[in-house]
Amino acid sequence: MAKMQFQLDASGKPTKISLGMYSKEEEYVAFSKPCDCSGQVEVWLNHVLAHMKATVRHEMTEGVTAYEEKPREQWLFDYPAQVALTCTQIWWTTEVGVAFARLEEGYENAMKDYYKKQVAQLRTLVTMLMGQLSEGDRQKIMTMCTIDVHARDVVAQMIAQKVDSAQAFLWLSQLRHRWDDEAKHCFANICDAQFLYSYEYLGNTPRLVITPLTDRCYITLTQSLHLTMSGAPVGPAGTGKTETTKDLGRALGIMVYVFNCSEQMDYKSCGNIYKGLAQTGAWGCFDEFNRISVEVLSVVAVQVKSIQDAIRDKKQRFNFLGEEISLNPSVGIFITMNPGYAGRTELPENLKALFRPCAMVVPDFELICEIMLVAEGFIEARLLARKFITLYRLCKELLSKQDHYDWGLRAIKSVLVVAGSLKRGDPDRPEDQVLMRSLRDFNIPKIVTDDMPVFLGLIGDLFPALDVPRRRDLNFEALVRKAVVDLKLQAEDNFVLKVVQLEELLAVRHSVFVVGSAGTGKSQVLRSLHKTYQIMKRRPVWTDLNPKAVTNDELFGIISPATREWKDGLFSSIMRELANITHDGPKWILLDGDIDPMWIESLNTVMDDNKVLTLASNERIPLNPTMRLLFEISHLRTATPATVSRAGILYINPADLGWSPPVSSWIDRREVQTERANLTILFDKYLPTCLDTLRTR
Repeated sequence: MAKMQFQLDASGKPTKISLGMYSKEEEYVAFSKPCDCSGQVEVWLNHVLAHMKATVRHEMTEGVTAYEEKPREQWLFDYPAQVALTCTQIWWTTEVGVAFARLEEGYENAMKDYYKKQVAQLRTLVTMLMGQLSEGDRQKIMTMCTIDVHARDVVAQMIAQKVDSAQAFLWLSQLRHRWDDEAKHCFANICDAQFLYSYEYLGNTPRLVITPLTDRCYITLTQSLHLTMSGAPVGPAGTGKTETTKDLGRALGIMVYVFNCSEQMDYKSCGNIYKGLAQTGAWGCFDEFNRISVEVLSVVAVQVKSIQDAIRDKKQRFNFLGEEISLNPSVGIFITMNPGYAGRTELPENLKALFRPCAMVVPDFELICEIMLVAEGFIEARLLARKFITLYRLCKELLSKQDHYDWGLRAIKSVLVVAGSLKRGDPDRPEDQVLMRSLRDFNIPKIVTDDMPVFLGLIGDLFPALDVPRRRDLNFEALVRKAVVDLKLQAEDNFVLKVVQLEELLAVRHSVFVVGSAGTGKSQVLRSLHKTYQIMKRRPVWTDLNPKAVTNDELFGIISPATREWKDGLFSSIMRELANITHDGPKWILLDGDIDPMWIESLNTVMDDNKVLTLASNERIPLNPTMRLLFEISHLRTATPATVSRAGILYINPADLGWSPPVSSWIDRREVQTERANLTILFDKYLPTCLDTLRTR
């Protein structure tokens, strides 16, 4: 919930009576009855909270009953995304139940008939995605596709394994939503655990592709909540630990807050977070939990235990850190960890006893890729997904092992987003050409010169006889050339290409590493793009900072342990200033300095899909859609995989620029005309041979 709509009085001024709410994706939901927002702030905010939950519940009551009255592709536009999605899931459970009942009556093809119906419904949705849709509707239908594909696969699995009763484990282990008509409540069941849906309005958010790994994680997490313990997904970077926890929260209608743990967190700031979670009933997901120091962790164990005990004893109020607070029993505390990376500690035993670990391994990329292609509107999804994953697997095996290569889940996701937008921009082009173009043009910027022939060879083998030109925006290239000339630089094709690639990267990733050794023109590429934005009158804002020039505490702020006074850091104050600029031009924070896990890991939640900077004072600063993080570095040797997978990479090869552009720019600055002519001749005569001799010796 991002903002609210207020009733206007006769003169057109807003009154204190609220009519509805907007999510941050601009989806509007009217309250079931107007909400009075006058009086003390803590009173009316609780009113709003109650109204929000009542509205979502009311809409759900209507959605469930109206589902059968008209075709589903018309019905889904009448309700908010979250409600439409949950109602679809409720009806899926019901219809599978009906199919089981008919099987028992002796009607053998009941399940197969329902499967055919599902396939038809999914085809309708994919056809709708091909058409013209508003941003919100497209997101809504993409999410529905994702959930539908999983529902279809579960039914297919049950047919393949000849499951004939609703008590089979394959069916019981699914997250099943059901609507209780008497209580007018939605319940979610999985195995023997049952949860009441929380009706928190979450907006129009995308959902995860559900793989067998996600299912297994869901079972572990829900069982741990059922036994009033907490869950701890453990595994390497980019396996979806945080996202799975967030997704389970979305499925149960609960708000999940992600906190990025850092060494600056002490037991009081952790305690404050737990105090808030226990009173609101929201879930907290503590990312990279083992970065907190050991002495703090043992106190945290006591705090978590007191909350778990209170839930177990079904208390309404309990004593926490010497204060009496109320308890909402839906609270969940989850921790995620990367084992064995730099700057991590082992958890103390008294803390391990409170969490149920769940090992996350590399998920089924092909399945994820296929379902995301379906959701982007591709028809030939299965074949294309196989080619896509084969390419990435071969790249991982055959290309050289560079520090900045990442062929994991996040890289796959960003290419799929590019492919989707290319497909919508050029709907008549064959699908394999669209995918080949996005695979080639999105990966070429990060590939080093020696690997280029291998990479292009692999693409040629997987997509034989396809030669698609790059998608070029000639007006933009002309503006880049103008900017480069204005900066008194040489507008060479290679250089302009790098600037265009940077612009394409910034369109899909909000954090980008510009990597290259000294003197390859990294700063000039950034300056040229910035200048291009100025020529386009986009009002760019640029702040740069060397993170290694200050200590970690000066960068992200620190709480003085004696007075609990917060001293703001450089990065956090820059980010807050940029967040307050209202116009929608590009805003860059450029971090120019070597990467070191100690400071870069604190930016993990900013660089991934959460886009929030969490400080030790428990303040959360969001990264606007117009803000971008840029890193200008010479190598990624010291970065952990958690960092490399989170950002887009523009690699500038030493051979891209060569020596002549800097020389030409320097000669152009000479005042005397004769000097210029002679210098050019002399450089051309002596420099190449000298450099060759130096290289070959």
